[in-house]
Amino acid sequence: MHQRCALGLDYGTNSCRSLLIDLTTGEELGSSVFPYPSGQAGILLDPSQPHLARQNPQDYLDGLVAIITGAIAQALAENPGFDPASIIGIGIDTTGSTVIPVDQSGTPLGLLPEFSKNLAAMVWLWRDHTSHAEAAEITALAARIRPEHLAKCGGTYSSEWFWSKILHLKRTAPDVFHAAHSFVEHCDYLPAVLCGLTDPLTLPRGICAAGHKAMFNPAWGGLPDKDFLTQLDPALADLRDRLYNKAVSSDQPAGRLTGEWAAKLGLRPGIAVAVGAFDAHMGAVGAGIKEGTLVKILGTSTCDLMIHSNQQPLADIPGLCGIVDGSVLPGNHGLEAGQSAVGDIFLWFVNNLVPDSYGATPDAKFQAMEAALAPLLPGQTGLLALDWNNGNRTILTDTRLTGLILGQTLHTRAHEIYRALIEATAFGALTIINRLEEYGVPVLEVVNTGGLAVKNAALMQIYADVIGRPMKISRSDQTCALGAAIFGAISAGTVESGYDSVADAQRALCRLREKSYQPNPGNHARYARLYGLYRQLHDAFGTQQWSGRLSHVMKELLALREEVS
Repeated sequence: MHQRCALGLDYGTNSCRSLLIDLTTGEELGSSVFPYPSGQAGILLDPSQPHLARQNPQDYLDGLVAIITGAIAQALAENPGFDPASIIGIGIDTTGSTVIPVDQSGTPLGLLPEFSKNLAAMVWLWRDHTSHAEAAEITALAARIRPEHLAKCGGTYSSEWFWSKILHLKRTAPDVFHAAHSFVEHCDYLPAVLCGLTDPLTLPRGICAAGHKAMFNPAWGGLPDKDFLTQLDPALADLRDRLYNKAVSSDQPAGRLTGEWAAKLGLRPGIAVAVGAFDAHMGAVGAGIKEGTLVKILGTSTCDLMIHSNQQPLADIPGLCGIVDGSVLPGNHGLEAGQSAVGDIFLWFVNNLVPDSYGATPDAKFQAMEAALAPLLPGQTGLLALDWNNGNRTILTDTRLTGLILGQTLHTRAHEIYRALIEATAFGALTIINRLEEYGVPVLEVVNTGGLAVKNAALMQIYADVIGRPMKISRSDQTCALGAAIFGAISAGTVESGYDSVADAQRALCRLREKSYQPNPGNHARYARLYGLYRQLHDAFGTQQWSGRLSHVMKELLALREEVS
């Protein structure tokens, strides 16, 4: 059979990577990683503004060449008979909401000489939280006059999202705002570049970014109406005419690869380039998402994805990051939730607070702490933490919340705190699952993907014990890129790809690892007690409605530690 291949490109927070797959066998033929060279691990920071996080758009373009040619070179090195002409499509996922101010030609302002040193003109990375005040303002206005807008994004608009970032830009850097003809999501920008369709008024926009981050919904005519935007700022109402009124799912082609980019990349001109989407959404597809399956992308932060048939009733779910038709799989509502920091919490802890007695390097410290914490029983540390070091994404949607570690004594060790931080992130994950099920979306299984799922066995066992469900793990180390490659193939059409639908391709290409983690009933029962205390702290510090007392929490932690010790 003639070989058919597809490329998936995964643009993360600190680097981008590629995956070249054989669409018949599922074999991963080549891969390449490009760490973003600008800033600190690819992020442009400002010490005076701790919530600021920007990126250099040139890193994205340099990465395109590096990761595609790198994957092809690896495939040729391992199989000299490989033919790059067998690649039929490209799919791209990125972080989001990662917003790029562009000029009338679609060129990012950060690439123009006059703005090359201006942080406000650079890409506004998803984790930029400088617009928290604007997000609260949008939430308050929508709650008063457009509650239906909020209902589809969990009840609270976030500083991680599209409109809050743009409004903050307008207020803090009006020269940059007025120089920007329009604004483009990162996941929409790259497909447009490859297809030569960068006019911001006509470039293809994906429903994933539009629906989850920009309040786009066909039920109210697309983006928020001008009356609503005018009350925020008349400039936003004017901007609406320079954005878009149509958004589509990623099984659709954004266009075809231009001859110029084909020559740079060593590919055939005219191959399909799929409409872009966010990394977690395409990662869910690469992990084999289906109804009843929650896919958890475990990394610096987490994203939790589920789908629900658009032919079945679905209630609005408070606290989610959005319910959007077609954002994950065509014909299904995509449900997004997540945690603002998981791996980032662990890395912060080991880099700043773990003594050298555990090891000379961060990796050595992680390994030593994992070995020391693994034998401990739930409750044995006497500690309880809140996983809010970078705010709370779901279910509270509040970036102004902070972390907490309770129960420390003069005998507390670093590995015990590390275990408490892992448990806190697991409790946060369970809170998301409980919210989904409370509103009629059953979670039958959890499939995990990302570096933490593969490398940290103690974490996976704690998650299984806390959540009370088996923790399964996707076989591919690059599920986001795999999902992107699937969309790249499907956008090329049935004849070229050999698949009738995304689900058809998933059945052939998405697999699980043999190793899974089963919940221990005794540990799960103890964690149920700890989770009750976690929810009291969660509600006490995270909600305005809570009333009660906390004087018993420390004593109950001590009592549980004494029981298990």
